[in-house]
Amino acid sequence: MKCRPILTLTRTDEYDRLVKFFVENELEFDGDEEVDTDIVQCFKMVDPADNLIAAAVLAKREGEYIIDGIAVDPAFRKFGLGKVLLEKLKSEVKRLGGDSIAIVARAPEFFRKNDFDRVNPDSAPNFFECKQCPQYLKNCFPEVMRLKIDKVNN
Repeated sequence: MKCRPILTLTRTDEYDRLVKFFVENELEFDGDEEVDTDIVQCFKMVDPADNLIAAAVLAKREGEYIIDGIAVDPAFRKFGLGKVLLEKLKSEVKRLGGDSIAIVARAPEFFRKNDFDRVNPDSAPNFFECKQCPQYLKNCFPEVMRLKIDKVNN
């Protein structure tokens, strides 16, 4: 039986702190995107000492909701925290009246298990900047994916 840590999931305006966490967890953030990204809501999951354990950023790009970052500290990846964050993001999109959410997934199997489908990058918002990244197709094989919110039973 896994022992679950005591964690708190809250909205936050600590975007810079989350970006640092994403970089530490090998998600690249160069801050030089070709298209404007509007941050909708940031979420953090912390332990009682306010150590950042997991985080997610919901954004809008070209009028479509995207997951602009989602990560869980490696020591906590077997506790289902990624799924908790994903459910929070889906709930937020649904609350805001959105009908889908897209992501460039570095861990596509996780998202596939959570009902995301692979899509052609041309049919997604312009956020597939991976081709310029030195990790692309060397140790990172991302997929552009989308989840239709109407098929989610929330």
